[in-house]
Parts: sequence; C-alpha cells; structure tokens
Amino acid sequence: MRYIMLVLSFLLLSGCSFKEAPVMKVYSLLIPHVSPVSGGEYRNKILKVSYPVGLGEKLTDGMLYSYSLSDSGEYLNSRWSNNIGRLLQGSMIQILSQSRLFKVVVPYTSNIEENLRLESTIFDFSHHVRGKDSYAVVSIQFTLTNAETGKLLKAKRFSYRENTPTTDAKGYAEATNRIMVKLSRDLVRWLKQD
Repeated sequence: MRYIMLVLSFLLLSGCSFKEAPVMKVYSLLIPHVSPVSGGEYRNKILKVSYPVGLGEKLTDGMLYSYSLSDSGEYLNSRWSNNIGRLLQGSMIQILSQSRLFKVVVPYTSNIEENLRLESTIFDFSHHVRGKDSYAVVSIQFTLTNAETGKLLKAKRFSYRENTPTTDAKGYAEATNRIMVKLSRDLVRWLKQD
C-alpha cells in the first residue's frame, strides 16, 4: 500500500496530468455543383483521371502552411479527410462526370480502356501567412493526352490565391473550397474549348 501511495505521489508531483489531447479537426474539399455542358468534341470519349503528382511536398492528409519561402509546416490538430491527392482526383472525377463532357470519367486504376487521359501536377496546395496577409494557394497544371497515340492535346496551369477569413486551418479550408468552385468552372471551360 505504501508503494502505491509513493507512486501516485510521484506522478502527481512530476507534473503528469490527465488532460485530454486537443480534438483533431478534419476538413474536406467540397464538390461544387457543375451544370452539364452541351456539345463538345469529347462527348463519346472515355476519360481516365490520373492520381496527381506533387512537386516539392509529399501528398498526405496534412494541411500545409508557410510563413515564408523557407519556413513551412503542417497543422498538428487539423488535417484533410483523406490524402490530398485522392481528394483532388475524386473531386475532378465527380466534377467532370457532372459536366457530361465525356462519355464516362473513371479513375486511373479502372480496367476500362480509355481514349483520353487527364494528368495533374500540384505545384502548391497550402496556406500562406505573410505578416497580416493570410491566403490559400492552389496551383495545379493539367495535361490532356490521347491515350491511344500518346499525343499531348492540351496543357494548362491553373493558379489561385484566395484570402482566408481567419489565419487558422478552418479559414484555410474555407478559402480552399472557394478556390475549388473557381477551379471546377475553369477546368470544365478549358476542356470544352477546341
């Protein structure tokens, strides 16, 4: 009994506490509604959407922030609901399916033989805080290729910067979802163009 009291006293005096850890906040990318598009040269084509390639940072479920070009990190108590590459790939599949620009839109892992392939490279997908300025940045390049010939049909880099309502992960997620609305609209418009 004396031993148990000694251990309990030691734990209490050593600063061991029984506080709960901060709750992990999980955010997701919202899939904006896209109206179906009439016509288009790819109407009868099957499109495969490749998993994005990340330049610089590894694609994880971490929410990245930076205070300068050399000072960056990952939020400890906030994260995306899935790996950001998977979230983006899934978002693009849903958006392009809604647009009806293609006969069918499938992930790259599908066994269906595709006519076209959409690949993406992520240059930046993070929260930037510079002094009093705070904004979400998304910069992605898309390339559309003919899967049968390997010929590049078109390529375009989309870059957005959206002010955040707050300087935390919640504000970053809100601004990023506003960017997703713009990216969806611009991507569909770009793919529809001849």
